[in-house]
Amino acid sequence: MKVTIFQYRLFHYRTKLFQLMREKCSQRGIQLDVVYGQPYRDEIKKNDTGRLDWAIPVKNTYFPVKEKKDLCWQPAPAAVRDADLFIFMHENRLLANYYWLLRRIMGNAPRVAFWGHGKDFQSNAPGGLREKWKQKTLRWPDWWFGYTEQTRSIVQASGFPADKITVLNNAIDNIDFKQQLAAVTVKELTDWRTRLELSDAHFVGIFCGSLYPDKRLDQLFDIADQLHAREAEFRLLIVGSGAQQGYVSEMSSTRPWVRFVGARHGMDKAALFRLAHLTLCPGAVGLNILDAFIAGAPLVTMASAKHGPEICFMRDGIDGCLINDSVGAYVETVLKLMREPDALHEMQGHALSAAEIYTVENMAENFVNGIERCLKGTAAQLMEQPA
Repeated sequence: MKVTIFQYRLFHYRTKLFQLMREKCSQRGIQLDVVYGQPYRDEIKKNDTGRLDWAIPVKNTYFPVKEKKDLCWQPAPAAVRDADLFIFMHENRLLANYYWLLRRIMGNAPRVAFWGHGKDFQSNAPGGLREKWKQKTLRWPDWWFGYTEQTRSIVQASGFPADKITVLNNAIDNIDFKQQLAAVTVKELTDWRTRLELSDAHFVGIFCGSLYPDKRLDQLFDIADQLHAREAEFRLLIVGSGAQQGYVSEMSSTRPWVRFVGARHGMDKAALFRLAHLTLCPGAVGLNILDAFIAGAPLVTMASAKHGPEICFMRDGIDGCLINDSVGAYVETVLKLMREPDALHEMQGHALSAAEIYTVENMAENFVNGIERCLKGTAAQLMEQPA
């Protein structure tokens, strides 16, 4: 049987997933194809396109709607039109979704599955028309591949059958980061401590990510100020770049207990995480929760922030902490962990254990298991149809 995944553009962080899925599908007698288009407008500048020699490129047609909004038509090449299942991202702007859903209703078309979050977790208008339309389309496909258990809850609440939902546990390839963490030497840690004027006595909270308003960087500095005022050995290490880099640089320059090092990758990023005891991010959390797990530096964040669905990976109080939108409560939580090293050590261990669950290898296995279940349902329906 044949399955095709459509990507309006091929992200570099998905190439390992698709390669693993293709190998697993082949072992089960399933041909997996990936059809991908090209980036558009500001996406081109991001330089985040991946490469798969076996994937099938097509030319998208984009229709600008607003300055940063557009509609996208992605064609299905002849080579995949005999597929048994088409898998599309669940995005309002992707016109091919509606075309193939309509073809499915009319007959003589592949089954259609959606892959996505179930809603826009970062929407500034969660009750707006775009979100209402997205909610309406939840029930339209034959199968759902949800990013997380939170997606399952959203899709199931819409009335979609629970037995036709596969939870993927969204992840990216973090093998390199794991290996880099393990490869950091004592000398490298000593060198970084010297550069950053840190000692073994300091308690380090790390923020690592893009610098933009949804990360609540103003709260981060407020929290750091209060922590340092009450525990003089506290230090905040900020790693990243973005729209608010100037603000972060200015705020850091007036606070001797804050270290801002800009964007760091590879071994540098690994060494900096090795210095950290906790990951502090009061604002939006997405896949960066995996960095916290892999490094054994549990994440502390606010429950009300515009998190991605990956926030549900956290077990509050076990491998991280979810605070009810109170800077005071956030500070008290961190202070408690600073003052109770045994409790902190236990939480760090649970974070490392969580890192073994949310891997791209497990995501690929979940995805292929769901594809197989969907295809078996298709075969069973065909057998039941009268000749």
